[in-house]
Amino acid sequence: MMELTQFDSLLHRFTHRSQAIDRDTSLMELMQALKGEQLDTLPLPGQGSTLERWRALARVAACDLSLAKLYEGHTDALAILAECGAAQHAGNGIWGVWGAEPPDARAYIVERDGERVCLQGRKAWCSGALHINRALLTAWENDQPQLVAIELPHPSQRIQAEHWQAVGMAASVSVAIEFDHSPGLAIGGPGQYLSRPGFWHGGAGIAACWYGAAEALADYLRENCRKPRRDPHADAHLGAVDAALYGARAALHECATWIDRHPQADASFEVQRTRAQVEQAVDQVIQHVGRALGATPFCRSSHFARLSADLPVYLRQSHAERDLAELGRQLAGMPAGAWQL
Repeated sequence: MMELTQFDSLLHRFTHRSQAIDRDTSLMELMQALKGEQLDTLPLPGQGSTLERWRALARVAACDLSLAKLYEGHTDALAILAECGAAQHAGNGIWGVWGAEPPDARAYIVERDGERVCLQGRKAWCSGALHINRALLTAWENDQPQLVAIELPHPSQRIQAEHWQAVGMAASVSVAIEFDHSPGLAIGGPGQYLSRPGFWHGGAGIAACWYGAAEALADYLRENCRKPRRDPHADAHLGAVDAALYGARAALHECATWIDRHPQADASFEVQRTRAQVEQAVDQVIQHVGRALGATPFCRSSHFARLSADLPVYLRQSHAERDLAELGRQLAGMPAGAWQL
């Protein structure tokens, strides 16, 4: 069992009394502090303590989602390296994972000498590229995605940050990078990044981050409802929030248990339905908390305001109806009884 009070103690040192991360403290400094206290060494998914791993992710997300974006990417990279038999490359850096493949941005392997490769092309949605010093990214070779480890910065890399205009998740700075014969190291085999069981385990970890942020917002409503002067409308909103979070929490528990029992199985269905459940719950929490509390916390609590701005953006790591359509497609091919109690 991980000692989550370690997270609370460390994160408290970097917060204002309003519980927002002090922006005079860089996210990189926070990441280095987490790493220095070995709080980036999480249980690997599928090894019996998946829920403990997700609890740590949720803890960081409840504090600050830009920090959680970096932390989740770093811890996911360490898990990927371990799963691909490349843990020896983890080193002392802060990692990111860049697997997005939009049609207008693709990196290619143009030369290979054993594990050593050279990259050409462009990679989009490189979250945290201004903060981290190592990354795992997908690059294409012979029509297959190959995972490649790179070091940052490098003279052959050109960061394109001019299009980043975000308000929510602004501090995560997700940029594009152009590669011009840039060196890298192939990790695992061709196609392994997508085919390995841990691909979907990591997707559920992102849902744990969504949940942690929503739980933090819900606590503001719970504290408001503890005041002596009761508001039945706020109580009703709190009841709706509890129902939503209870369902999402149960889904995360069940998914973690399933992954630990079937660590090498395809977890796509279990993870996609869990992500859908958590996303729906988070949407409900955002709506009910905002309607119950009005404008005051948006204007007077930097922590609440930042979470409220960041969470809808982070939640869009879900692909909405496209993900639901894939979930429905899988469910339609299953025998009856998928919902039996």
